[in-house]
Amino acid sequence: MDVVEVIPTAEQYAYTFGGVAPLLRVSPGTALRVWSDDAFGGVLRKTSDLSSEKVDLRFVNPQTGPFHVEGAEPGDTLALHFVAMEPARDWGASAAIPFFGGLTSTDRVATLQEPLPDTTWIYELDRAAGTVTFAARHSDLEIALPVEPMLGTVGVAPAGGEVRSSLVPERFGGNMDTPQMKPGTTCFLGVNVEGALFSIGDGHYRQGEGEACGTAVEGAMTTTLIVELIKGGAPAWPRLEDDSHWMTVGSSRPLEDAWRISSVELVRWFGELYGLQPMDAYQLLSQTVEAPIANVVDANYSSVVKVRKSLLPRASAYGGLHDDLRRRALTLR
Repeated sequence: MDVVEVIPTAEQYAYTFGGVAPLLRVSPGTALRVWSDDAFGGVLRKTSDLSSEKVDLRFVNPQTGPFHVEGAEPGDTLALHFVAMEPARDWGASAAIPFFGGLTSTDRVATLQEPLPDTTWIYELDRAAGTVTFAARHSDLEIALPVEPMLGTVGVAPAGGEVRSSLVPERFGGNMDTPQMKPGTTCFLGVNVEGALFSIGDGHYRQGEGEACGTAVEGAMTTTLIVELIKGGAPAWPRLEDDSHWMTVGSSRPLEDAWRISSVELVRWFGELYGLQPMDAYQLLSQTVEAPIANVVDANYSSVVKVRKSLLPRASAYGGLHDDLRRRALTLR
């Protein structure tokens, strides 16, 4: 199975979901190998590079895309299966940005408090060892951490002609920042406009759940994925499937509303998978779900709820598409 290579120029980056002309038209079944820049556009390269001086928050999370999927119409389901994610640079950057993050004053959590110090950390990548190294700024401590690539942003154009910043997670996907968006995962998104117009970006070489300071180990990424289309069946919120879990993502503020959204979406999905009446699905999920926080820093917070497949009878979503895509991934050249 051949792979289409996509390497955008800086002028082709998209900074919104919606409102951008397609970068490329693709047919369902197409495999793509897509390069994407890091969240800062590559401007933080050393610890002396400060976000307040180098980063324009109007132009963060550059997206590669959007891609117009032939035949996609509102109400359809877009499936994106992530085959591989490979760091495209030998370093990643993280930063404490003034008045941004989970443990500082922000524009919405307003207190009489000065911003935390504007600080940049650079993580050197060891490809042979598969690690990135945390180097403390105020001591000599260094820790080699395993590389666990993921994408912070995966989304389609919103409904109703809306244009949303690539900093925002919502029902169209967007900046969900969940470590579950990794190789081996299939993401199902509802199509809102003709062609779906999906984009990806915001590569992370690793990230803790919650993305507490507001940034992961941000790095340029080469992502291999397979695009597929299901006619009809659009989920209200993003759904994820891997070999071991059923997962849904909700995004809102406060955090409990994000959790509620993802929980309701999983109740709906279990109605489809197992024919469960909502109250029975509610009860079953109450005893089985895990609820990792995706992020508590973006314009909306994101929460994942997931259930281990091994706890439940075997079921098939979207005609077993995830398993089929896993098999197709083995044939990529």
